[in-house]
Amino acid sequence: VQLQASGGGLVQPGGSLRLSCAASGSIVSINVVAWYRQAPGKQREVVARITSGNSTSYGDSVKGRFTISRDNGKNTVYLQMNSLKPEDTAVYYCSADLRASSVTYYARYWGQGTQVTVSS
Repeated sequence: VQLQASGGGLVQPGGSLRLSCAASGSIVSINVVAWYRQAPGKQREVVARITSGNSTSYGDSVKGRFTISRDNGKNTVYLQMNSLKPEDTAVYYCSADLRASSVTYYARYWGQGTQVTVSS
């Protein structure tokens, strides 16, 4: 089982990016998926979470600007980021609590991180 995060890049303030977190492998089910970010010299913080029932929650700093969604048929979660600010610059990571077919329990998997830089 692997998680692949993608979609980062360089964008100007006020711009948009869409991140993807794709799970691959022999997966029975995916529960909570979350996006985190970590800026240089700062602690990792939760950006957004989505449950298997599509309940969502967001960090205070991104509410109203970021939207998390999931496509269960593709085992993929998206993070649409609008009105980006320089302080959104960070490495973004996704995590998924999922059950692989070879086990009977849920475990947390992490993607490799994707760099988002907001600068003019």
